[in-house]
Order: sequence, then C-alpha cells, then structure tokens
Amino acid sequence: MADPSSYRPKPGQIPDSPGVYKFRDEHRRVIYVGKAKSLRPRLSSYFQDLANLHPRTRTMVTTAASVEWTVVSTEVEALQLEYSWIKEYDPRFNVKYRDDKSYPSLAVTLGEEFPRVQVMRGPKKKGVRYFGPYGHAWAIRETVDLMLRVFPVRTCSAGVFKNAARTGRPCLLGYIGKCSAPCVGRVTPEEHRELADEFCDFMAGRTGAYLRRLEEQMHEAAEEMEYEKAGRLRDDIEALRRALEKNAVVFNDATDADLIAVAEDELEAAVQIFHVRGGRVRGQRGWVTDKVEAVDTAGLVEHALQQLYGEEKGDAVPKEVLVPALPEDAPAVSQWLAERRGSNVSLRIPQRGDKKDLMATVRRNAQQTLVLHKTKRASDLTTRSRALEEIAEALGLDSAPLRIECFDISHLQGDDVVASMVVFEDGLPRKSEYRRFQIKTFEGQDDVRSMHEVLTRRFRRYLQEKERTGEWTQAEGGTGVPLDAAAEMSHEVAADAEDDGRPKRFAYPPQLVVVDGGQPQVAAARRALDELGIDDVAICGLAKRLEEVWLPGEDDPVVLPRSSEGLYLLQRVRDTAHDFAIRYQRTKRAKRFKAGPLDAVPGLGDTRKQALIKHFGSVKKLRSATIEQICEVPGVGRKTAETVAVVLAQAAPAAPAVNMATGEIIEDDEGVAQTAPAASPPEREQQERPPGQGQQECPPEREQQE
Repeated sequence: MADPSSYRPKPGQIPDSPGVYKFRDEHRRVIYVGKAKSLRPRLSSYFQDLANLHPRTRTMVTTAASVEWTVVSTEVEALQLEYSWIKEYDPRFNVKYRDDKSYPSLAVTLGEEFPRVQVMRGPKKKGVRYFGPYGHAWAIRETVDLMLRVFPVRTCSAGVFKNAARTGRPCLLGYIGKCSAPCVGRVTPEEHRELADEFCDFMAGRTGAYLRRLEEQMHEAAEEMEYEKAGRLRDDIEALRRALEKNAVVFNDATDADLIAVAEDELEAAVQIFHVRGGRVRGQRGWVTDKVEAVDTAGLVEHALQQLYGEEKGDAVPKEVLVPALPEDAPAVSQWLAERRGSNVSLRIPQRGDKKDLMATVRRNAQQTLVLHKTKRASDLTTRSRALEEIAEALGLDSAPLRIECFDISHLQGDDVVASMVVFEDGLPRKSEYRRFQIKTFEGQDDVRSMHEVLTRRFRRYLQEKERTGEWTQAEGGTGVPLDAAAEMSHEVAADAEDDGRPKRFAYPPQLVVVDGGQPQVAAARRALDELGIDDVAICGLAKRLEEVWLPGEDDPVVLPRSSEGLYLLQRVRDTAHDFAIRYQRTKRAKRFKAGPLDAVPGLGDTRKQALIKHFGSVKKLRSATIEQICEVPGVGRKTAETVAVVLAQAAPAAPAVNMATGEIIEDDEGVAQTAPAASPPEREQQERPPGQGQQECPPEREQQE
C-alpha cells in the first residue's frame, strides 16, 4: 500500500485551470481518470488525511503511485477528454455502467443497395439506422409484421435474397404482398429505398401526416368507386394504427426526450432510460454499476450521459434530456450534448406535469432493476467468495486467488498444435484477457513440452513488462532463455514500449495457474516458472479422469469434495480453457484445408485475393496473366503483381497429369491441370485401362492432397 504523500505534487506545481488528471499504480497502469474546473483544489483534496477520505477514495489513492494532469481550455474539452481516456484506459476505479441485459433494436440497413429491416443486438454499425431499444424481440417482430403491409421492405437475409434472384422466384412474403420483391425486379432499387425511407420516417414519429395522406387517398378511391383500392387503404390505415397502439402516448405535444432515473445504495446503482420520440415511448434500456468511486447522484447522471451519448451524433441525441439531478457542471454538459446533436439540447429536472409523472415511472423501473440485480448478485457473490476460499484452503494459499489463469493444449493427432489461456478474476471470466498460442519450437504431439513452452512465453512476457517499468532486472531472473527471445516465440504482438497506461497483454500476474492435466503437466509448468525465477505464483493441475487436483512435487493429489464450490470453479475454468483451445485449433485446421496458391503471397489479404479471382475467373488464368494485366485489378500495384506472378510461377505444377489412354490433360474443377505424380504399379495399371473399364481420371483423395 503506497503512501499518498510519497507522490504528492509540490506546492505551486498544480495549475489553477480546467483539466483532466490520471492516477497511475506502481506498474504505470492508469487506475482512475477525473476532470475538474480547477485542478489545484481538486487534486489537493486527494492528499488530505486518509481518515477524512471516503473509503473508496482512500483505497484508490493508496493503490496509486503517481498522478499527472493535462490542462485544457474549457470545461467542455475536459468532459470530452475524460470520456476518451475512460474508454481508452478502462480504469479500475472509475464508474463503468454495464447493460443489465442485451436489448434488441429495430434496425434498417440503409447502407445496403436494398435496405433490410431486421432485429439487431450489440454495438451499432455504420450505415444502419436504429429504433429502440425494446424490451423484447417479439414486440419488434409484431410491429414489423403490421407495418410490412404498408411498407413492404425487404426482411430476408443475404443468402435468401441471392437465391431468390438466382431462381427468379420471390419468397413467401413476396407472394402475399408483405415484400416488394426487389430480388426479382418487381421494384427498382430507387423505389425500394423510398419505401425504406418512408418506413424510417414513420418509426421516427412522423405518423400524423402519413396517416392523413392515406385517409385522403382512401376517400378519393371511394368517390371514384374504386372500392377494392379503398378497402386496401382502409386495412393499411388500421394496421398502422395497431402498430402505433403498441407504443403508449405519454405526451400530447410530440415531445422528443430521454428520461434518465437513478436508484442507488452505498455499493451499487441502477440507471433506467426511457426514449420518447413523437410523444411515445419508443425504447427502454437499463444499466447497473458498482460504485467503485465516491460519487453522488449527480456524478452517476454525468457518467450515464457520457456512456449514453459519447458515441452518438445527430438525431440520436434528443432535444430534451430529463434527469433526477443536474451534473456538477451542467452548462458544460449541455454544451457537449449540443455539439453532438448539432443544435441546442435542454438538460433539466422535470418539476411538474406529465414529464414529472413519467420520471416517477422511470425511477420505479430503476428501483426494481436494482432490487432484482442485488437479489441475483447476493447469491453469486457469496458462492464465488466461498469457492475462492475453498481453493485457497485446499492448496495452502495465503489468500484467495483473485486472478486465476488456466492453460490447455489442443491438437488433432499432432497437427495444428495450439494452446489457450483463459483468465478468471474474482471468480468471473474476463474475456478481454484471453490469449491464444501457436506451438513453434517443435512439431508433433507432446503436451508436456507444449505446456512448458506456453508457460515460458507467457511469464517471460510478464517479466519483460516488469523489466521495462523498472520493477525487475534480468539479474533477478532464472537461467532460461533471455527475455528478448520472447518476441520471437510469442504468437502475441509485443507490447508498446511507451508507458501510456493502457492495459497491456500479459502485464498482470496471476495468483494461481491451473493447467489441464496431471503430474507431468504440473511439473512442466513448475519447471518453466523456476527457470524464469518466479516463485510467487501458485500452480495446480486438474486431471479430467477423476477431477483430481495435482500440486508440484506431490505424489498424491488433493481430492476436493464433489459438492465443493471450489472444485466447481476449477472445473469451469478448465472447461473454458479447453473450449477456447478447441475453437482455435479447429479454426487453424479449417484455414489449412482451404489454403490455396494465393495464400503463399506475402501481404496479400482476403479482399485482394477475392478481387484477383473475380477479375480473372480462376487461378489458372491468373497464372497465365502478365504483370501489366494483374496491375489492372483495383488495389494491386506493380510490386504486388510481381510478387503474385513469382509465387504462382513457383507453385505451378511441373507437368500436367495425362490420361494415358486418350492423351488428354486432366484438369480440376477450376480448369487447372493436375500434376502427374509417380504412380505405383496398381495405379499405373488403372491409368492404362481404356475409359469405361474402371478408369478414374483423378482419385478424390489425391485431388484433395494436390
């Protein structure tokens, strides 16, 4: 635990101006980011008597080892820089909201030639317009089903669309009038895009004018005695009104606003947002967070606004944002929101009327979310804590292993040997820390040797980080390979040399290493750490057969009870590593089977490979093309064209395979001549037979090999 006075800035060093500051720990990792109207009083407040600090603030300043700051011109710039740094460094002591569920949205892919309406989850994509999010996917599908009668926009996948275009027959929706069938040319791309734009306008709240236009068309059709057309328009109007009824009217003045409410206790907080567009509730979402820093309701609101609108622009930021408490620097936040929207944004607390009543509803939703989350987490937290304590007791550890890393080896009969590393922190998986390895120092099946290599590479990279930050010198290390050799062996990209505070790969040491296997694998892991001079990391192995826990140097395993939460956690960690390794091994195997001549061209990616094949039609025609002809392909320069020509010339078959009976050259499906390997006597007999007498021009097995 560091003493804050050891890194306290000297009097007069801190400027009295707006800025953003970063606290770093002893490893130079950024652990907290904050902003202030005036840096001097704000930073000075962290270096008072520890007894006067909030417990969470006290933990932060004693974990930190240094503080630095950046001066900006305005408070809006400070807000923007703070948000950018929080996203970049992911500080452990900053409030980070996480969705309490994955909310679906109604999405229209306007970036495609024929826009598609579909349900989407996850991060937003470029060229897609979103509506929502909604509480349930089925609610979106019901609304879309009603609206397709009036706006028959494409909803099919790319595969279905291409198949319909190839066969000239639309899908069922095209036959029943719920798709305009652009796949078979019933409408032009321009007409279909107009339908998509009208669909988006209606979903955005511009409903009144469209309904009035449909009613006028219905009356005109009735007056001209076109009763079938009038009947269709009447049904269209009814369908749209039913779709509108699914979104309750909350404001009669077509208000566009987001209402944000917060429910909190000493440890956690829940945030709920209602998206109101055109006076109707168009979407709802919620977040929960641990209060890892001393923050009040206003601070929680400010963090929520940053996360909600930090990546948004234009109409995604509403004209009005209603909150339960104004941030500390409300004018700067309002200006920041206005810059993202491109026009004025009103940030205020509702005082009376319908907006205050709806805010109470949003607050009740936040309170229910917090209660539900605490009920779930209470059980999970208790279980995880008990599991970690049982592991520590069974393995004789001084404290609970808050960070566990597990390694597993995967291969297929000695081919494509790979390894995985998964990380669990506080009993939960931390997927951003997962890593994959290729075994590079040898070929074949040797799990023990593979485990030794992987552990050596992983912890050599950790020692590199310590050496770079001055925490470790090579004289303290073991007798293994020098640290610089790690870059040659590691499958991972080397960490940046600059001390920028970003999370580094392999920078965090675990308290416990778990290997998938028994005594041999555990001994290999222990030997790898001993060679590097690392003696403060515990190691154990979990054998699949009897789920026994093996420790280094022990002849007998540790047997945990079958009902033990500790054993269950170790099994989960081991199984996660096993699945992660298998997925990587299968991916490598699939790539190897799909490998072609162009894969040997250095620096040639998938996009340019596809462009070359599309331009020439086959590898055979590409091989016979001149360098000038290859340069005609978009994105291919002369140097790349020369490399392609050389590689294909080297990979060209020495001699074509010939049908000995007819004298014809045997070609594959792409029209590429097959090589003629030296045939064994039985194969030579088969080639000499005339056609129709058991001759097989190219055995499937050999064709696949070549």
